[in-house]
Amino acid sequence: MVLEKVAEILAETAAEVIEPRFRALSCGEVMEKAPGDLVTVADREAELIIAERLHALLPVPVVGEEAVSADPTLVKAVCSEPAVWLVDPLDGTGNFVAGKGDYAVMAALIRSGETVAGWIWQPEYRTAYAAEKGAGAWCNGERLQRAPAGGGPESWRGAVLGRFLEPEMRSSIRSRAGSFGTVSPGSRAAGVEYPRIAAGDQEFTLFWRTLPWDHAPGSLLVSEAGGVSQRLDGTPYRPDRPMDGLLVAADEESWQQVRELLLGPPQQ
Repeated sequence: MVLEKVAEILAETAAEVIEPRFRALSCGEVMEKAPGDLVTVADREAELIIAERLHALLPVPVVGEEAVSADPTLVKAVCSEPAVWLVDPLDGTGNFVAGKGDYAVMAALIRSGETVAGWIWQPEYRTAYAAEKGAGAWCNGERLQRAPAGGGPESWRGAVLGRFLEPEMRSSIRSRAGSFGTVSPGSRAAGVEYPRIAAGDQEFTLFWRTLPWDHAPGSLLVSEAGGVSQRLDGTPYRPDRPMDGLLVAADEESWQQVRELLLGPPQQ
């Protein structure tokens, strides 16, 4: 089964080249792709291995985060090719470098610009998430079913990943955050944030920058578990439609409430 095989590829690759370097990186194994944007030898080696193994499983183009960093034109395949693999070999690299366990290895299969399957492997927590469009979502083989958000916004837990927000929007959101139970800055890893919502540990997360390899696996996971992943105009997330802003929530009603309380009503 493809779902199981891809999960094996991610876990095996992590065991081979990522986990041995956790809290064991040397100075020369950590670099900056851009100011504040770290990459390690583990990211690069893992992507090469995962890409080769996924291509052998299904021979379609592989769009990986590190390959796109070297050649930005490669991301066009998400829109132009009938099918592509997306790979984030080490999501949460900053956490990994800092010795924090909030990192993940992710992949997704895209057909005609739509995510049809996604996988998230959290090595330090030994937890595997998978989703297939129209078939459901799973955590370590157990079916995930996200319950609607209970209570009111004053009891909800959320996160705003504000690193890429404009200062004015960041300030506005900060002033509105008191409407909720807790609003944290998040884990800085999409492969941790999405599972928290799908599993019922959190009611919402607001992302701003939405690179496809970061968000395709988790958006499908949340949607197939019963949650909602939508652009700020209310349209469903698709990896072939790049734009800023993505709000993920437990259900449609809570999405609407969070959208209005945190950002104000959508502009007509």
